[in-house]
Amino acid sequence: MPKQKKPAVVSTGIAGLNEILRGGLPASNLYMLQGAPGSGKTTAALQFLRAGVEAGENCIYVTLSQTAAELEAIAVSHGWTLDGIRVEELSTSGTVSEADDQSIFLTADLRLDETRKAIEAAIDEHKPRRLVYDSLLEIRLITGDSPRFRRELIAFKSFLAKKNVVALLLDTQTPGYDRSGEEVEGLAHGVIRFDKSLEEYGGVRRRIEVSKMRGVPIADGYHDMAIREGEGVVVFPRIMPSAASENSKPKLIKSGVAELDEMFGGGQEPGTTTLVIGQSGTGKSTMSSLYATAALERGENVALFLFEERLETFFRRSEGLGMELRQFHKDGKLILRDFNPNEISPGEFGQIVQDAVTQNKSRVVVIDSLTGYLNSLPHREKAVRDIQSLLKYLARSGVLTMLIVAQHGLIGQNVGIDVDVSFLGDTVLLLRIMEHEGRLRRNITVVKKRHGPHDLNIRELIIESGGVSVVAYNPLPDPK
Repeated sequence: MPKQKKPAVVSTGIAGLNEILRGGLPASNLYMLQGAPGSGKTTAALQFLRAGVEAGENCIYVTLSQTAAELEAIAVSHGWTLDGIRVEELSTSGTVSEADDQSIFLTADLRLDETRKAIEAAIDEHKPRRLVYDSLLEIRLITGDSPRFRRELIAFKSFLAKKNVVALLLDTQTPGYDRSGEEVEGLAHGVIRFDKSLEEYGGVRRRIEVSKMRGVPIADGYHDMAIREGEGVVVFPRIMPSAASENSKPKLIKSGVAELDEMFGGGQEPGTTTLVIGQSGTGKSTMSSLYATAALERGENVALFLFEERLETFFRRSEGLGMELRQFHKDGKLILRDFNPNEISPGEFGQIVQDAVTQNKSRVVVIDSLTGYLNSLPHREKAVRDIQSLLKYLARSGVLTMLIVAQHGLIGQNVGIDVDVSFLGDTVLLLRIMEHEGRLRRNITVVKKRHGPHDLNIRELIIESGGVSVVAYNPLPDPK
């Protein structure tokens, strides 16, 4: 049986959306882009047409709701131009000719007919490969009833198919508008929805859903997105663990401290996740610096993501323990990012981590701290599921992932974690602190390790200006 030829696709101009669509939009079809006002429809439409211009295609933006000056302003705000894009500015309140001085009200039939003729004439004259129609709301208001609106779309779809045009129809979804009986989504080859919501705290959360795409095994469900100055609409596809290439490296990952490696049975396994749990001051971040330094000195790349500590604070703390990391950062071997958690979505963060692994070939990834990241999100339980998908992706890629998890309190037994994340770890390293003879002592214990043997003894963790060491634990004297 001959191999079937893969159908041609056209780029949406949005890299993340192309990935969700497995390459782009199937050619020569009609698509709907739905969303509330301000959700990014016009910006995405301009990106779609700009991609066509870059491919040498003729492109038309038919606008019934915005002026050419408004479109120009949107383009300029991102540092773009409308060069190569023909803007057809129409009117549904009168005839489409600017010179028309008709003083009586036009009937709906006449307005609809004039609008249709103007669009068809523009397509016949300029022979576009891509077309944006902005927006269906105006046509819906002219037609007045759902069956008539549906018939108009069927005729328009048939005309576009004869002209071999890929069309993107913008549909403004206004709150409370009843669309029952229209069933217009069934006419489109694909339907893309933009969603935005305001949480109780923080900025706008934006998402995208490809609710329909005929003949394409899309990555369905919601994906995070953002609108960035100079970039336009940016989409962050939801993490698909199965997309990672299996990368199994049996060689154990060392910390650079022989006694600590012995506690893990010789070292930690690549493709696993280690939770470093402890109260404030127990040395959790020091553990991340320790493993990062050891990996970098072995010639491996490392990615470290900070949600509570500034870059300079991280460097100074590490240097105080004899770990010089600035040069690795300058050389690009160490990816070091600090975030304002309220300004990043789970989808964007996941994309950043994936890029660190696929593009920078990082073999050790540290998130410091997972607690700070989760506390910044409105729906922490959902964020835990997103992190779980990310960890599976990293495991398939052969990466050692370290998650720093903070417990409540300073000293004592009344400690806990806001969200139970213990199931995320293949290995759990517990750090504690106690008072003894007028000083604090840090304890370190490997309480869980799924792969291979590990030491169950409690040892003492010593953090000094010269470095980090692990020694046998001397118990407190018996009070008797």
